Amino acid sequence: MQRSIGVTTAEHITAGLVEGNRLVGGLHVFEEDSEADPLNGMPSAGIAQTIARQILAVADGSAVDAIGIGVPGIIRDGFIEESPNLRQLKGCHMRELVSSALREGGVDAPLYVYNADVVAAGLAATRGQLDRLIRVWTLGHGIGFGIYPWHEGIWEGGHMVISLDPREKYCGCGGRGHLEGIMGHRAMRLRFLDMEPDEVFENAHRGDARCVEFVKLWHAALAAGTANSIHLAGPGKFFISGFNARHLDLNLLDQYMHEMVKMSPLQGYVFEIVPASQEVAVIGAAVNAMRGNG
Repeated sequence: MQRSIGVTTAEHITAGLVEGNRLVGGLHVFEEDSEADPLNGMPSAGIAQTIARQILAVADGSAVDAIGIGVPGIIRDGFIEESPNLRQLKGCHMRELVSSALREGGVDAPLYVYNADVVAAGLAATRGQLDRLIRVWTLGHGIGFGIYPWHEGIWEGGHMVISLDPREKYCGCGGRGHLEGIMGHRAMRLRFLDMEPDEVFENAHRGDARCVEFVKLWHAALAAGTANSIHLAGPGKFFISGFNARHLDLNLLDQYMHEMVKMSPLQGYVFEIVPASQEVAVIGAAVNAMRGNG
């Protein structure tokens, strides 16, 4: 049976061995106890070396057929053109750096680099839906948008323009009116300097007018991004994951969707909230790599 290794860098650098679309053994997780968010302070070469060490630990001297790595940003042929949430990765040829380190360690296998698509591929693989269109929103520090099957493209769904209000300027990339500038965790912190994002949602439940209006905007923003995807690629199932998915009110989201999507052939959409899972992302990276995507 073919063996592939998947890596994700969503919160920490996490790697695992995958056979038959299933994780074999445990996950190898790199964490620095001294820092809450170690990747933000680590140079790109250090991130590449750490990824390579995790892969070598997972391989443990055995041959592997393919390697897939998930990192945030705009990626073309293993080169990271832009990464607003890990800015030091801009201009980094991640595939080249990791491949070189792996060859020094005795591992030489095809290596591919992806963005949020690894979560979509992981959900497709673990649910036996590799023959279907899968889309997933990841609501975290930024906003990830993943699609399976893998297609060449930018797919920075979190940077869709969903507002023409010039005051909407909280996106990490500097662009105005972006989905991430409303829904992203860092963006919410900038908007509410006197409250943490969790407190905003708690105060909305208590009836605070400012927070109530923002929570409505937050849901309308996700509906707008989803409606844009439906109007381009058609209806279907949308998974929603990430640590801020717990704040989602599916009834409110559906209300906004009905206001935005009116053509009857496009109304066959479904939402499902799924727990954030490093394992799913690792499996997705490995499965995409094994299928030669990218």
